Amino acid sequence: SPSARKPKTTSPAVSAEEDTVPEKHLSSQFDSELNGVSTRVMEMGGLVESQIRHAIYALSQFSLESVDQVLAIEERVNAMEVEIDHDLSTIIARRQPTARDLRLLLAFSKATANLERMGDEASKMARMVRSIIEGGAPRSLPTGDLRLAADLASGQLRKALDAFARLDVKMAVAILKEDDLIDQEFGGFVRKLITYMMEDARTISPSLDLLFLAKAIERIGDHSKNIAELIIYLVKGMDVRHTSLGDIESAVL
Repeated sequence: SPSARKPKTTSPAVSAEEDTVPEKHLSSQFDSELNGVSTRVMEMGGLVESQIRHAIYALSQFSLESVDQVLAIEERVNAMEVEIDHDLSTIIARRQPTARDLRLLLAFSKATANLERMGDEASKMARMVRSIIEGGAPRSLPTGDLRLAADLASGQLRKALDAFARLDVKMAVAILKEDDLIDQEFGGFVRKLITYMMEDARTISPSLDLLFLAKAIERIGDHSKNIAELIIYLVKGMDVRHTSLGDIESAVL
């Protein structure tokens, strides 16, 4: 079986050239397959980012139309996950890649799984917004604070996709740092909701809906963090999950 080659560090889907003509031909085919998967992962990421934006808009404008858009995009995201997984399985079976090429394919697979879960969280947000709207919740609830956290999470996803495309370790570490901001926003929002519920019992039900929304936003940030960790694994060959930020910085920067 043909031997897969190492990709250049400037792109997750570009492999180094071969010395001999037959091997170069095989490497060119492999590069094309990797580029195809990379493009589809980025397309999927764009769809998920669109889901999050629509979910944020649905919350800020109490828009049922935006809720429906989020749920419609979910079907496309799920279909892309299945297609990408099939393509990856085919490449692994045909090419039997080793070392860094195998890490790259595994990173694609894990990134796709994280993107699909982000899409699930965006869909949960949309359904919760629908529940809030249909329940006639007061617009005085602190949705503005929640939109700030959602914008942070959306920005993190965008940075994670950009860092993954360029295999940018520095940006990956920056994403890990920013995840703490989302966690802080979540904690502050929970405290504010508790105050609302204590002051007016009528806000308990919609406040709980907002709490679930906040948790979904926090999880979106966690999945972007997972993608950042994948970048470090791919470039440095280090598994930094469950590792302190200080240790990660000292090891990879």
